[in-house]
Amino acid sequence: MVDRAAGAPTLPDDWPASPDTSLTLNRMGSFDWDLASGLMHLDGPAHHVLDLPPEEYDGRRTSLMARMPSEDAARLDALVTQALKNGSENYGAYFRIRRRDGSLRWTHSQGCVRRDAEGRPVRVIGIVRDATVELADATARFAADNERRWQTSVVGATTAALAHARTVQDVIDVLKDVHGLEIFGATSLVMGLLEPGGRIHLVAEGPEEAFVPGTRFTRVDEQYPMSEVIRTLAPRFIEGPRDFSGSYPVLWPHIEDLGIEAAAYLPLIAQGRPIGAFGLLYNDRSGFTSAERNVLIALGSTIAQSVQRAVLYDQEHDLAEGLQQAMLPRRIPDVPGAQIAVRYRSARIGRDIGGDWYDVIPLPGGRVGAVIGDVQGHDTDAAAVMGQLRIVLRAYAAEGHSPATVMARASAFLHELDTDRFATCLYAEADLSSGVVQVVRAGHVDPLLRDTDGSCRRIPVDGGMPLGLSAEFGRLEYPVTTVELDPGQALLLYTDGLVELPGADLDDGMQRLTALVRNGPRDIQELADHLCEVVDERGGDDDVALLLLRRRGALTPQSGGRLQQYVGQNDPDALRSARRMVRSAVEAWGGRARADEIELVADELTTNALLHTDGGASVTVRVLSGPQRRLRVEVEDLSSALPRRRDAGESGVSGRGLLLVDRLTDAWGVDPRGSGKSVWCEFAVPHR
Repeated sequence: MVDRAAGAPTLPDDWPASPDTSLTLNRMGSFDWDLASGLMHLDGPAHHVLDLPPEEYDGRRTSLMARMPSEDAARLDALVTQALKNGSENYGAYFRIRRRDGSLRWTHSQGCVRRDAEGRPVRVIGIVRDATVELADATARFAADNERRWQTSVVGATTAALAHARTVQDVIDVLKDVHGLEIFGATSLVMGLLEPGGRIHLVAEGPEEAFVPGTRFTRVDEQYPMSEVIRTLAPRFIEGPRDFSGSYPVLWPHIEDLGIEAAAYLPLIAQGRPIGAFGLLYNDRSGFTSAERNVLIALGSTIAQSVQRAVLYDQEHDLAEGLQQAMLPRRIPDVPGAQIAVRYRSARIGRDIGGDWYDVIPLPGGRVGAVIGDVQGHDTDAAAVMGQLRIVLRAYAAEGHSPATVMARASAFLHELDTDRFATCLYAEADLSSGVVQVVRAGHVDPLLRDTDGSCRRIPVDGGMPLGLSAEFGRLEYPVTTVELDPGQALLLYTDGLVELPGADLDDGMQRLTALVRNGPRDIQELADHLCEVVDERGGDDDVALLLLRRRGALTPQSGGRLQQYVGQNDPDALRSARRMVRSAVEAWGGRARADEIELVADELTTNALLHTDGGASVTVRVLSGPQRRLRVEVEDLSSALPRRRDAGESGVSGRGLLLVDRLTDAWGVDPRGSGKSVWCEFAVPHR
């Protein structure tokens, strides 16, 4: 017992002088702390709980605090101080007390703060009790909760990561990720897939140096851990080197030096049948607890479902891509004077067949047609429409129709099909001898032109409506844009999957593509591979087709070389484009000396057709071979009225056109057609 200091508050008369029997039986004691004197009275049970003989206690609270670990004393002191200051009436805390033998005992204290009339704390009375058994039970519950949380986190984290895995390689990458192995607590992993005939294909292995020669393909009946778990459909937990070496003497010598001490092999079972096996290898482990075994077995089921989904995805994706590739040209023809590169990449996301395509069409006279297109949708119907449309475009181009006519007829064909699909398309007809390229666009993205110095720019092309829609709305006019392709320059045609990203602006995509082409390899085959690598890394939900056409150099035209341009009424841009086409062709085909007069005559004939008829005119320039090499210019319109020469008079401003034609040409004439006429003229040019 501790003597109270003079003037200190006294205990109430009814305060018990000795511990209550129930407190003693429950290993509880009481204390009374006089805040004015700082002395704390402890009853007998309290001395027992704190393992402090009365004769060794000086009645001061600081003496008790000294017998606590410093962190516990600081925590208890802060709690009590806060309770005294903030007006609390009660507080409670767990702390450890150091017993006389040096061990620590968990203890709990519950105090009640008494205050005077002004609310100032004057004393604290309460109980102190032994909390060893209580906290032991709580610790066990805490450990069990931790174990359940660990199990849930491992399975949950793995399941969440595998949810984004689409291919078998994606599954392997998720499992082999550093964080993935940390979750399992393993050093490395192996995975094998069961193939027909009982063969096991090792698709993932641990460290490269751990690969065992001859195990890339094994069989179910061989003495390997994977073979065993697939054969028995039961997991195999290898708990030490002796177990490993005794059970698998063929495998153990190859991995003994890697420090592998334990392993867990799990069968991958989906829909009641084995599809493979999965193994985790450990360096610092001598066994597996029942909880760890349960977690790994649960993971085996999760991994099996992901692997089965990935295998089906890979199979369907390979089939879809194979069908798509079968509908594309089997080979790209060798075109004199051109270097061509084509590529196709199927969508990274999704397993349906796409409608993107490309084609290269050799044409007479050293010309070549390049086609890029995209049928709406990603399914077998889109692929079927694509295949038909590709063949039709090739047929119309091979028949010798102008680019605008090829596009218009293809649109009419698509409209007549029993389908609600439309298609975007871009058709470029290049004369490799002159470098003149006539481009027609049907709702497609503009092409890019890469110069010999690597610079790249977008080529604005006048466009019409997508194929199918233009026929439906009766707008089959497709303007032709003429581009001059110098030796060494390359034209890039592509589908929108190369530039469009979800949520991104098309112009931003065009700028990114322009930068990629500008900074990419100079060789167009390497450039095509580079662009596809970017697509593969980026992923996406749209297919990509691209075609690169590079002009090698000047090419002597063959007999029958021909360029054609349609000029509509009130279309000055088309008229200028036709002039440019004629001059480029004449200069490239050896008629540079007569380029001015040929351009002048062609312009006169075209202007006459536009002035004196109600429709447009088609301008054609071609090379004729024979004893004397000639360039022939034809202007065709839909009027049956034949032109005639007349005297313009001294002050006349018209009537001199045909006189001019007659004076400048070597021969000219008019050929009536079933629905109009063709006015032609020829110019002798030297052989090259």
